[in-house]
Amino acid sequence: MRIEKNLALERCPHCSVHKPNLVLLNSFNTAAHDLKGERFWGIYSCSTCGSVVTAGAPRGRGHVGIVSEVYPSHGNLSSDIPQRPFNYLQQAIDSLHAPSGAVMLCASSVDAMLKEKEYLTGSLYKRIDQAVEENLMTSDMASWAHDVRLDANDERHADEDAEMPTTADAKRAVDFTKALAEFLFVLPAKVQRGLKKD
Repeated sequence: MRIEKNLALERCPHCSVHKPNLVLLNSFNTAAHDLKGERFWGIYSCSTCGSVVTAGAPRGRGHVGIVSEVYPSHGNLSSDIPQRPFNYLQQAIDSLHAPSGAVMLCASSVDAMLKEKEYLTGSLYKRIDQAVEENLMTSDMASWAHDVRLDANDERHADEDAEMPTTADAKRAVDFTKALAEFLFVLPAKVQRGLKKD
């Protein structure tokens, strides 16, 4: 992938639309104060959501415009997350352009995470509260879960009084779900790997 008229990403890192039309707005060179670390930058706009994506390429022989970094990055999920919650969360990330679907997928991911931890019965919120009572989660995490409307009943039952989620709502739900996965699975796995190295 090169810095050209269009940036060929698989998904927009903002709205997650597949094969986005990222159009070059501007390009320029930068370097450190000692003239080292020269890079060529392209600033792109997503035609779907209007957000900006920045791509950078090192300068020098053999590098001519080949992209080495993209901001923001779309991000990869850790393989330490169990398969079922991983799949739901990845689909939620890929569905940010469809906010109601993304929120429901986040709820399914959180549901699957709690089931992995043997919280099997009751509503999603009751199981979240039970996880707090048993010190699996913090009360702040439970408050965050309630704040991002993860019960998803409004979406599933097409409640006419409920407001439709926005892309910002969906991003907040994804952020919470990623943080919970990090807290419940990724960090403990890192700790265990660190202990084994000693």
